[in-house]
Amino acid sequence: MKTAITVQDLKKSYKKNDVLKGVNFEVESGTIFALLGSNGAGKTTIINILTTLMKADAGSATVGGFDIAKQPEKVRQTISLTGQFAAVDDMLSARENLELIGDLRHVDNPAQTATALLKDFDLTDAADRRVATFSGGMRRRLDIAMSLIGQPSIIFLDEPTTGLDPEARSNMWQTIKALANGGTTVFLTTQYLDEADELADVIALLHHGKIVAKGTATELKKLVPGGLIKFTFHDGEQLKMATSVLKQHYKVVEDDGVMLTVTTSGSVSQIADLFARLRDAKLEPADFSQQIPTLDDVFFKLTGSKKEEK
Repeated sequence: MKTAITVQDLKKSYKKNDVLKGVNFEVESGTIFALLGSNGAGKTTIINILTTLMKADAGSATVGGFDIAKQPEKVRQTISLTGQFAAVDDMLSARENLELIGDLRHVDNPAQTATALLKDFDLTDAADRRVATFSGGMRRRLDIAMSLIGQPSIIFLDEPTTGLDPEARSNMWQTIKALANGGTTVFLTTQYLDEADELADVIALLHHGKIVAKGTATELKKLVPGGLIKFTFHDGEQLKMATSVLKQHYKVVEDDGVMLTVTTSGSVSQIADLFARLRDAKLEPADFSQQIPTLDDVFFKLTGSKKEEK
């Protein structure tokens, strides 16, 4: 696949605060790349640098094959940016907002382009209403629709679902997936772990100014133990017997007098072996569950703190 974005040793400081300390990553064309991190991690700073709104102190980057420092105008012609706050004119209607951007970007038929985008983003019924009357989700959809005028090959979305209700958030996810399915490269920043898990082809975790992990959601989840099996037994006597049987082969921890947590690799063969050993000892747990790793577990392992969902 062709590379849409390359970032090499990017650094940025504000006075004595080192925000970016040598960031490196690549984004393949036609994929959704999620940059995950807490507030203040430097996500927006990276977007501002890659979209030529800000200059890096050191390092280099190319966007759409163009050097952000040497060819900023070419970069701006290639990309579109949707910031954290919708850049729409409340006094205009949705149609007027779209046609205005179409005029500014010199598209052949701004009115036709606006009509098509209103349909694509489910805004036709509200096309001629003032944007001041729109809900947050509608404003966000209009904002992204405006960003697509001129058919940019790369779109930057800076925390696009912040403040949206669950339904609007789900609709926005479908919009983002549709963009990637249509061949657009999507660079997404988010604080939401489930959002990165749901959308991204590749996730990069930014912490203290550096990328501390990068990969698919599945690859990142493999960084934490995936085979924690919890057994609940009928009484303390069964628990002690099970502990005696399993601790010879696995790491086990007793909890609450009747619960037992066993650490495995998460493989089917090891899980099957656990049950076989309990069966051979004539022990049958009252209940069991497997702990599936989440991106929250990955975040905790790599940063030492839980990621708080909004």
